[in-house]
Amino acid sequence: MDGAIRIVIADDSYVMREGLTAALASIPDIEIVAVATDGNELTAAVASEHPSAIVTDIRMPPSGDAEGIRVAERLRETDPEVGVVVLSQYLEPAYAISLMGSGTGRRAYLLKDRIRDKEELVSAIRAVVGGGSVIDPAVVDVLIQARTQEAHSALSELTPREREILAEIAQGKSNAAIADSLVLTKRAVEKHVNSIFAKLDLAGPEDVSRRVKATLLFLAENEPLADTDGRH
Repeated sequence: MDGAIRIVIADDSYVMREGLTAALASIPDIEIVAVATDGNELTAAVASEHPSAIVTDIRMPPSGDAEGIRVAERLRETDPEVGVVVLSQYLEPAYAISLMGSGTGRRAYLLKDRIRDKEELVSAIRAVVGGGSVIDPAVVDVLIQARTQEAHSALSELTPREREILAEIAQGKSNAAIADSLVLTKRAVEKHVNSIFAKLDLAGPEDVSRRVKATLLFLAENEPLADTDGRH
């Protein structure tokens, strides 16, 4: 399969492994090169198969904790070109923030419910292979709602349209993709983005990956990040 997107799947659940394999095997340009049941097998598969991306659960042996995120962090050093799509069973923003902490490029965080619509999963895989990032919109919604409820949140200065666009930014969308999603002109989106970053005192919005990280860090400010050992 010339030009195929080579994928390693990792999950300690047989049902999830079979479901992911079935969903991705039907995509013509995706080739599943290995299936792993834990972090050690996943690491070995990356070393031997040199995949384009991995699709992994968070909690797996041997640690039983945030193993998928640990593997993703190691890959930043050993195989930075490999994309990572992390799937989580529960809505937990702390996991997404941990995954993106060392950079948002080639990283995606989705809830496992998304694999019911395999196009969302495939879209995330293509995004990370291309150097982009994806955050599940449900995670972004939770973060925005939490910050909006703060008495002195800077989000209160944003217009409703700007909040919509901020959510799209945090999900990893480019200005062109935001324009398509919200049926706006690209120029209008650019003006809104500049206004948002000015009001929130964030860094310049030129680079999609950097602005995703900046937005997530802003939204996560004062959020508890320690709840990563009892859920997945």
